[in-house]
Amino acid sequence: MITGCRRIVGGKGEGEALVSSQPINFLAMVEAKSGRITDPKHKLYGKSLKDTVLVFPNAVGSSVGAYVFYSLKEAGTAPKAIVCAKADITTASGCAIANIPVVDLPEKSSSLVSLVRPGSRIKVDADAGQIATV
Repeated sequence: MITGCRRIVGGKGEGEALVSSQPINFLAMVEAKSGRITDPKHKLYGKSLKDTVLVFPNAVGSSVGAYVFYSLKEAGTAPKAIVCAKADITTASGCAIANIPVVDLPEKSSSLVSLVRPGSRIKVDADAGQIATV
């Protein structure tokens, strides 16, 4: 269990950990209908965000990427929760409008990816500030 994470958007979510050490440009790299990462240069290329707990450093690119989170939610392809090294305005605002729980771990940002094993099942309780392996 990881405690001490910071709540950005409240709520709870559980799913398979989809882990990347690379930032994501949601506007340019994510196709909302499928929830898939479309950039062939990205580590998560071809993988879907649907029903996962996305663990990644932060979003990059245009702030319009926040609307992609809403589109993912509307299409039923959104992650169940998000864990960031350090939450950014795109992730925070996008998840707030889409009601997707988000936490970050700024004090552990350099080791975030090593804290969560890809494919493990994890539960995020943003309100309690906890991330647990299920």
